[in-house]
Amino acid sequence: MTDAIIKLTAAEIAAKIASGELTAVQVTEAHLARIEAVDEKVHAFLHVDREGALAQARAVDEKRERGEKLGPLAGVPLALKDIFTTVGVPTTVGSKILEGWIPPYDATLTKRLKDADVVILGKTNMDEFAMGSSTENSAYGPTGNPWDLTRIPGGSGGGSSASLASFQAPLAIGTDTGGSIRQPAAVTGTVGVKPTYGAVSRYGMVAFSSSLDQGGPCARTVLDAALLHEVIAGHDPMDSTSIDAPVPPVVEAARNGSVAGMRVGVVKQFRGEGYQAGVVQRFDESVELLRELGAEIVELDCPSFDLALAAYYLIAPSECSSNLARFDGLRYGLRTGDDGSHSAEEVTSLTREEGFGPEVKRRIMLGTYALSSGYYDAYYGSAQKVRTLITRDFEKSFEKVDVIVSPTTPTTAFPIGERADDPMAMYLADLCTIPTNLAGNAAMSLPCGLAPEDGLPVGLQIIAPALKDDRLYKVGAAVEAAFVERWGHPLLEEAPSL
Repeated sequence: MTDAIIKLTAAEIAAKIASGELTAVQVTEAHLARIEAVDEKVHAFLHVDREGALAQARAVDEKRERGEKLGPLAGVPLALKDIFTTVGVPTTVGSKILEGWIPPYDATLTKRLKDADVVILGKTNMDEFAMGSSTENSAYGPTGNPWDLTRIPGGSGGGSSASLASFQAPLAIGTDTGGSIRQPAAVTGTVGVKPTYGAVSRYGMVAFSSSLDQGGPCARTVLDAALLHEVIAGHDPMDSTSIDAPVPPVVEAARNGSVAGMRVGVVKQFRGEGYQAGVVQRFDESVELLRELGAEIVELDCPSFDLALAAYYLIAPSECSSNLARFDGLRYGLRTGDDGSHSAEEVTSLTREEGFGPEVKRRIMLGTYALSSGYYDAYYGSAQKVRTLITRDFEKSFEKVDVIVSPTTPTTAFPIGERADDPMAMYLADLCTIPTNLAGNAAMSLPCGLAPEDGLPVGLQIIAPALKDDRLYKVGAAVEAAFVERWGHPLLEEAPSL
């Protein structure tokens, strides 16, 4: 029974709970049993809230028994990235500096999940403060990719993507600053969506880079992602960057996928040196598939995209150096050296030395330098100018096409430890995803097969203009249906059992 339940999609689970064929408690217990059975090997979760999840599930079953109308995801379990505050549940952001911290309030996203009767199973592992592309920077150890536990599950949201690929949860939440939803989705054979910047509230989401960070849905199917997107999106007066606009009809688009008559752009800068042959092969096949489905393929030239990586690694660290200044050892979280023999400045220094990991320190130092007197215009100011050029390249492109497609990542999942001592090699994992964050557009990654040389998942990235998130789901659903019809779902058909 457990195996049958955990292989269901979120939409199927919700339908069976609403009809009474399954109870929310049965579904929750099945996923908790799966977590207990496999997460010691995968390490997707940092904290499992067993009692809280079962209490939420019981509340859903009581609602159904009373005849109350249930929402489209009522009773469906979800894994929540450990970057969103959750009352009564630890929120560490993968860092020792917040080890054991219990938030006194819910993030807006957390509250919307609870209001929709989604069952939150626990908090997932992540690169510390979302800084990384492999989940190796977590202070609590790396997460394994369920396809091959010796390889990375992507980052920073590797815990969320691994929970989906290992069938520990049918839904998950991630955050995307430079690709941290889409890149993990690509390397684990799952679906991940970065909504338009400002479409999902950042209130209660621990900040890394405020002009780039964006929460979003993670799932195993395009429809499941759309259902979750609809729950978490929408204006929030608590977030000054939140967009006061209607949520695009993402669920309708996912149910009616089609690319017939659409213009699909292919950017020449998104291929070349450093791209794995199998990734390029699967991408080219995807483009040909789109053509067969009725799309017009348009070649695009976006020269500023070649500068995106450099611009990102000035803007994001600069904002991080400002945001992380609040972790001073004086107000909350870890405090080191407060024995009466050290000044407040020394306590702050000792706390940060012990509490922050190497990658966080690297980015704080880089950002502080870029913002310092005499260097601001040369580095941070120039990076913002490049950001404007990237935005303009997107605007010009979307005058010619409806969506843009590319590989999500240049390679499949690499071995744990392979790039640990080479930050530049690690940063290149986000080569295709970063331009979208700099421009604030919407983007999705979905599986497009396995690379022939290693048998690991490859992701297809779809990019849409801001506030046109429904186009992602319209195209994504069409591609997914065609892939499943021809080759089956890679995660369900070919994923190794743990």
